[in-house]
Amino acid sequence: MTQVPILTTPRFTCRAPTEQDVDTFWPAFSSKSQMRYWSCGPFTDRAALQDYLLDEKAGRSWVAEPKDGGAPVFRMFTSSPHQEVAEIGYIMVPGHEGQGIARECMTALITQLFRREGYHRIFGDVDPRNTASARLLLALGFTREAHLRDAMKTHIGWCDSWLFGLLSDEWQG
Repeated sequence: MTQVPILTTPRFTCRAPTEQDVDTFWPAFSSKSQMRYWSCGPFTDRAALQDYLLDEKAGRSWVAEPKDGGAPVFRMFTSSPHQEVAEIGYIMVPGHEGQGIARECMTALITQLFRREGYHRIFGDVDPRNTASARLLLALGFTREAHLRDAMKTHIGWCDSWLFGLLSDEWQG
C-alpha cells in the first residue's frame, strides 16, 4: 500500500480517497466538460470510476474535505516516473471553482513533496486550451518549460501539451 499522509490546510483536510467518495466525484469524472482535457474520456460506469480513484498502482491520491463538514470538493494526485521527480494532477468537483481551493490544496501537496519527502522536481502536463489549469500552475510558481505539438492522442483527438516544472529550491510555499 502506498503511503498517503493526511495533509491539512486552513479550510481542508486532504486524505486518501475511499469507496464513499465515488458518488461525490461522479459529477466531475462523468462530465464531458470537466474531462475534456483529461487523458481519458468521461466515465460512464461508477465501478470503473471506483477502480480508477482507488488504484494505488497509478500513484497517490488525495481528496480535499472541508474541515467544517461536507463532501470532498477537490482531488489531487501525484505519480513518480523517476526518482525524486513527481507529476501532479487535479480535478475540481463542479460548482466549487473560483474559491481558491485548488491553490490552497496544491500548496499543501507541493510542500509535502518538496519539504517532507525530498523531491527535487515536480511537473504538470496541461493541454494549452486548459487555461484555468495553466493559470494555477503559474500562480504556484511553475515555469512553462515546453510546448509539445500533438503530444498525445486522447478521446478528443491529437492534443498539444504544455509542460510546467518547479524545482525544490524555487518553491516559496
